[in-house]
Amino acid sequence: MNLNDLSRILNEMYSNAPEGDQVAKVHLFGVKYAECILRNNYKATEIVRLSGIKPSYATEVSNEIKLSKYVVPQDHEL
Repeated sequence: MNLNDLSRILNEMYSNAPEGDQVAKVHLFGVKYAECILRNNYKATEIVRLSGIKPSYATEVSNEIKLSKYVVPQDHEL
């Protein structure tokens, strides 16, 4: 999965989230795709920039990547 794929997924997760769940979806993205992001040395800032969502969400994605070693996302969506 490349940067464009990840940024598209992030944009879709954010855009398709129910009202009030957008930030939760950004968090879920960081946890769910952390392994791929880390393995490829991708930067959260670049993924967020390419996704078109607010640049400030890069901090959220970065935090959730770090948190991913302690949590496992559930199979169902929010």
